[in-house]
Amino acid sequence: MTDRLSPILLSRDAWIRRPSHRAWLEMQGRRLLDFSKEGCIDGGFAGLDMEGHLPEGAKAEATLTARCVHAYATAELQGIPGSAPLVAHGVNALMTSFRDQQHGGWNHFADQPHERKQAYLHAFVALAASSAVLIGVEGANALLKDAIHQIETHFWSEDEGVMRESFADDWSDEENYRGANSNMHSTEAFMALADVTGDVKWLRRALRIVTRFVHELAPQQGFAMPEHFNRNWDLLRNYHEDKPTDDLRPYGMTPGHFVEWSHLTVKLEAALLRRGETAPGWMLHDAQALFETGMKSGWNVDGLPGMVYTIDWDHKPHVPSRVHWAHAEALTAAINLYKRTGNPHYEHWYRTIWDYIDTTLIDRDFGSWFNEVSPEGEPTEHIYKGKGDLYHAYQSTLAPMMPLAPSLATAIEQIGVPY
Repeated sequence: MTDRLSPILLSRDAWIRRPSHRAWLEMQGRRLLDFSKEGCIDGGFAGLDMEGHLPEGAKAEATLTARCVHAYATAELQGIPGSAPLVAHGVNALMTSFRDQQHGGWNHFADQPHERKQAYLHAFVALAASSAVLIGVEGANALLKDAIHQIETHFWSEDEGVMRESFADDWSDEENYRGANSNMHSTEAFMALADVTGDVKWLRRALRIVTRFVHELAPQQGFAMPEHFNRNWDLLRNYHEDKPTDDLRPYGMTPGHFVEWSHLTVKLEAALLRRGETAPGWMLHDAQALFETGMKSGWNVDGLPGMVYTIDWDHKPHVPSRVHWAHAEALTAAINLYKRTGNPHYEHWYRTIWDYIDTTLIDRDFGSWFNEVSPEGEPTEHIYKGKGDLYHAYQSTLAPMMPLAPSLATAIEQIGVPY
């Protein structure tokens, strides 16, 4: 299960076995890394416009900075020149301009010191730190220690086995909300923390999150993932009904998250077994069920290719825009399930999703991927402005070649990428 390409399970004609496909993945990854370097500015990293330029008034963002630290750390581990200085720049920004020097924790913008402290951002800071320590940049160990402290002191709810969502800047006024999105990214971060700290408690915490969301909540909706709850775990069906294109907490359900939870569940299963822990027998079944629901409810449901952004409670399209990250996560889920099971059904989906990305999302004129397109495949900016993301797209060029466990940066550090 943890073999890098699962040769016993994958068919001889699987794309990922072919040197030409691996070379194509490498080329796409390099293009993404080169494009996003332009976002490096004073104070961190900022999102770029459609043509790869800094928009007027561009400001560094903490989440984007943390994601870039993670991405360029994995690039440095592969020996790609110019990556380490970018990691060092991002780590310094997270330790200085974005950090709340009075109360601790991180702000999304350096010039907005009194905004709420979000679990979503802190999960990415932890992921960034766990990758940065592997290349030994200055400040990475301090960042890791600080991120762990904030999570354990404020966000982790031992009673519930999930992350608390947000607080005021002074850690008062906990939000009456429990969210799937922040807990999903915390699951990814916790697996990375387990690898770099050696502490299996992070895998056990990740399993508690996955047990609640994947095994307890998703089956109640036919293995679709509900996103929004209050602190009593009442489902908030009408949450953000007036904000259907919200980029983090949209109304309804998000098929791209179904498939993202799917591949994280498979990875967590492998991580637990790798460390001699018990992996519940339901993990593979639930991961497969989430994938099938995500593809059935999200892909080509309006007669046009690609995955819709959100669906309503009847599993009908609500916001039909195609967002790039959903496709990156869908192909990662497909290849991970293929590596886990050997079922050619997942190889078919892997090829289908890459075909869509290649023909519709990859921008060969200006670089990177369109972060959002219409159902007809025309670039739009209803949900996301410009091309701010590196994290999702770049990881999708690496994940096919890597084992299910350990986590991405640790796997690259230990075994390299088999281009």
